Amino acid sequence: MSKVKVEFLGPIGKPPMEVDAQTLADVAKLLGEDAELKKWLQQCAVAVNDEMVTDLNLSLKEGDRISLLPPVCGG
Repeated sequence: MSKVKVEFLGPIGKPPMEVDAQTLADVAKLLGEDAELKKWLQQCAVAVNDEMVTDLNLSLKEGDRISLLPPVCGG
């Protein structure tokens, strides 16, 4: 397991947290246990170390930074 940092951007309104995970799927499972975060998981794009990713089987390394990016509207 690797210790990774999870950031919640925009209106999610949660402070960053550190979790132990081997893959992005592990992180999704941990975050899904929080009812407030669970609704965001369906809507957010995800970046690992500032690179957009979609593969939940992505292996994580010690110190990786995962960012949850909620959808935004603007004009």
